[in-house]
Amino acid sequence: MVVTIKSMGLFGMDAYEVNVETDITRGLSSFDIVGLPDTSIKEARDRVKAAVRNSGFEFPMRKVIVNLAPADVKKSGSLYDLPILMSILLSSGSMNAEIGDSAFIGELSLSGETRPVNGLLPMAIEAKKKGIKRFFVPKDNAHEAAVVEGIEIMPVRTVAELVMHFRGRKPIEPAERIMPGPDDMAYPVDFSDVKGQSTAKRALEIAACGGHNVLFIGSPGTGKSMLAKRLPTILPDMTFDEMIEATKIHSIAGTLPKGSSLLTHRPFRSPHHTVSAAGLSGGGAIPHPGEISLAHNGVLFLDELPEFSRGAMEILRQPIEDGQVTISRVNATLTYPCSVMLVTAMNPCPCGYFGHPTKKCTCSKQVVSKYLAKISGPLLDRLDLHVEVPPVEFTALQSSGGEESSAEIKERVNKARSIQNERFRGTGVNCNARMTPAMQNEYCIMDDSAGEVIKRSFEKLGFSARAYGRIVRVARTIADMDGSELIRREHIFEAVQFRSLDRKYWNN
Repeated sequence: MVVTIKSMGLFGMDAYEVNVETDITRGLSSFDIVGLPDTSIKEARDRVKAAVRNSGFEFPMRKVIVNLAPADVKKSGSLYDLPILMSILLSSGSMNAEIGDSAFIGELSLSGETRPVNGLLPMAIEAKKKGIKRFFVPKDNAHEAAVVEGIEIMPVRTVAELVMHFRGRKPIEPAERIMPGPDDMAYPVDFSDVKGQSTAKRALEIAACGGHNVLFIGSPGTGKSMLAKRLPTILPDMTFDEMIEATKIHSIAGTLPKGSSLLTHRPFRSPHHTVSAAGLSGGGAIPHPGEISLAHNGVLFLDELPEFSRGAMEILRQPIEDGQVTISRVNATLTYPCSVMLVTAMNPCPCGYFGHPTKKCTCSKQVVSKYLAKISGPLLDRLDLHVEVPPVEFTALQSSGGEESSAEIKERVNKARSIQNERFRGTGVNCNARMTPAMQNEYCIMDDSAGEVIKRSFEKLGFSARAYGRIVRVARTIADMDGSELIRREHIFEAVQFRSLDRKYWNN
């Protein structure tokens, strides 16, 4: 008798239904799994055999064939252990159960205990779409799927517990649905820790309001990294859709914090400069998300930018422009979202003191030029705000209090972002930095004096068309912070001020 158990699979960000079909017939004792399984699935034979025996059942000494349908799609991972075991128990007659509207996912230990799997959230969402009523999952990550409404998430601890449930002796209670609350994460850092640097703080506030990319440049010890690491404390609260998107990526990558059901705070990723291009964009035989996708709806911080390999830096150009990255391999071509704020920090030269007001730079002009040339023009063009971080005055370091807290700044950021959420409602765009050219024409209306300022700046400073668009979007954000419908000349002046720093260093 052929028994079919419903399960789920993952292909990139998308889940799909997998039917685990088992046929037990007379013949020489064997156990085969077909349907394009990878090595980890083939190894399920030994795990399932041991789990069956250690759960108090006899493994059938017959010819056992398990098919994972659709058979033309490559399957990977250990998530099919539980459905394979269930199908064998039902097909061999060891238990009877009505499971037509249920699906099963989970890795098994040799003792019959369940172990958590990656990618449970997108699979639970797809299971609900397929009309599945009950989803039996490992107990340790049932909370991850419990955010999905309209489907019962059944946490399973052991095979014996699952059998007791279907025999009616000890029913498994569905997991309580988890409703996400506001981001109440207690950050160990705060903007009030930063002395001085009013211009850099203003730039980060603008960036947080509009989702803009930032370049910090300055000598060692001026606070570039300190400022960037405090950016998450002022980022606007995530919407529920943003939480779901970010959590799906971390669930697939297996980086979801233990015990977390949803990411309620925006991701902050800071890879070391030795990271490879594949580490940033994603990779593998079946590509997994890279750092740029793990930072989706959050911040990707690249400290010591010139120390990154040229390939790693240049691979960022297309993803930060399009908000998604497509990875092509022999086995699969997958697309992951990567709508991120790119924040970068660098020294102006190898010794770090080129342009310093008091310390002398020991680098030659050729060395400085070579160092700065590591940052290509196209990448520099995609960074909306160029901010010089000068040395902090001694009097500022000695001052006590008087600095704004992250909570005060975040209140203004949330107010500006709420204006944008209302403006872009229903469009799929969530901030000014992601505006399309058509949206820019519709929403970035300037008064006459602002139009004249941007015209003179464009002609005098030789901005590219991309730089022009980014200046206008930054000006739109500054206007939102002022509560102005029109973009005025002072908004354009401030936006241009944050785009002229490259003239000091790269054109020197």
